[in-house]
This record gives sequence, structure tokens and C-alpha cells, in this order.
Amino acid sequence: MRPTVLIVDDHPPFRAAARAVLEAEGFGVVGEAGDATAALLACARLNPEVVLLDVQLPGPDGFAVAELLAAQPREGPAPDVVLISSRTHGSYRERLRTCPVKGFLAKDELSGAALRALLARDR
Repeated sequence: MRPTVLIVDDHPPFRAAARAVLEAEGFGVVGEAGDATAALLACARLNPEVVLLDVQLPGPDGFAVAELLAAQPREGPAPDVVLISSRTHGSYRERLRTCPVKGFLAKDELSGAALRALLARDR
């Protein structure tokens, strides 16, 4: 089974690279979004299993979007949200403890294997 992913990042070149990597490694990328509003609309419309969500978005940041996604009423389970950033995990350690996300990956560590390993972990 190919897990479905929505990629949310304000840089189109990163979205294209992430799509290529994840699709080559067995994920089904169902959509892309460049900001919080587009992310929330796409998530409601596409119902992805995973949302790969950049921390530093224009407008509400990835932490705020994760909170909004967790609060959205929906049929079925909420998507697993994985925050990504060009910064390290340590930059966000405190916020990650309380945010309703599955985990965090640095952008330079993104791979299908790394995402699968993170999704398999208990929070």
C-alpha cells in the first residue's frame, strides 16, 4: 500500500524535489500547497494519510497549521503530520513536545525510509 502524502512548503523547488524522492520511494503524493490556507483546503479535499509540513510558512507557521489540522472535524482519522525544516530538531524541541505532530525531519534528511521510520514510531 502506498501511503498518501500532501507536501506543504512555500518553495516550489523543494516541493518538486520532495515529490520526486517520496514517489521514487513508494509514497503517493496526492497534492502540494504553498501556505497555510492552501494546506487546510487541500487536506480537507484530498484526505492524505500524511502531511509533510514546513515549519516556516508565510502567515501562520507549521505549528499553527498542525494545531488547525488536529482540530478540523473530519470523517476518519486525522493525517499524521510530520514537520520539516532547514533548521535542526533542536531549534524546535520545546514546541515539538506540545504540538500534535508525529514528529520532525530536517529537510536534508528527507527520504522515504526516514519518513517511514518516523511514521512507525509511537509518539
